[in-house]
Amino acid sequence: MSHQTVEEPGHTAAILSRPGPEGRAVTFVDGLEEVAARYDLLLCDVWGVLHDGVSAFRAAGDALARYRQGGGRVVLVSNAPRPGADVVAQLAALGVRRDAFDDIRTSGDLTRDLVAGRGAERFHHIGPERDLGLFDGLPARACPLDEADYVVCTGLFDDETETVADYADALRAMRARGLLMVCANPDIVVERGDRLIICAGALAAAYEEMGGQSVTAGKPHRPIYQAALELGATLLGRPADLARVLGVGDAIRTDVAGGHGAGIDTLLVARGIHAADLGLTETGLDRDVAQAWMARQDVVPTFATRELVWAAADPSRTG
Repeated sequence: MSHQTVEEPGHTAAILSRPGPEGRAVTFVDGLEEVAARYDLLLCDVWGVLHDGVSAFRAAGDALARYRQGGGRVVLVSNAPRPGADVVAQLAALGVRRDAFDDIRTSGDLTRDLVAGRGAERFHHIGPERDLGLFDGLPARACPLDEADYVVCTGLFDDETETVADYADALRAMRARGLLMVCANPDIVVERGDRLIICAGALAAAYEEMGGQSVTAGKPHRPIYQAALELGATLLGRPADLARVLGVGDAIRTDVAGGHGAGIDTLLVARGIHAADLGLTETGLDRDVAQAWMARQDVVPTFATRELVWAAADPSRTG
């Protein structure tokens, strides 16, 4: 797996994920309690782990709150193309308990830094109107594509009906002018209830396939992990020991690859976007299917679990 990136002032270039050991067995756990004592800090994904875009996963919030009660610290690390404060408000609206995490770093936070670093250069925005708050207070201004110095993509204009194919003409026009795409959300897809919704990462991938350049600071790239680890160090009152940091998420391409590149252990949550690949059904997780699928991936998680819960017998568990 590789990602075409551009070095930006003040930012480290993206980590290229390294293949995990072939055939390495993944340790399955039934709850966070089984491994919690090994880690001082969790870097936890949001969408697909704490909620599905429609409602909160109660057991996941309970698990993180229990972990924090035991002295651990939790930094949410999200590829949301919005500032962290906006995502915290969204989590509250979805019913995620506030004591489940200490703080948050988002791809939107780091995208603001990238845009701010380009000063008053004009950009063309691809994405829904709800993401416009990303640019509040910045000197740059949005403009039509044919007047833009670069493009900022936060998603599809209408992710309910559109596909990547609907953007073919725009991508060709960008490529013809050699415009850089700043991708504010590296995810290819996310869950929304029982559906998978296309994200900005899918457009960035299509643009790269035709020879265009894109840059992102979100997962799996190093800048967002650096920011999260710096925040974790502040919370802990000392630099974080990478051997005692666990990344939690539901995506191999972003959460597991990003954690691998950052040098930390990872816990893959099966109930997210890879549920079908991992053999997850309403009756449980087929560990043989899951193990075989994970062994074929470029990177392998340290642990895997059906869903994020504190313990197998947790009454708030779903499914």
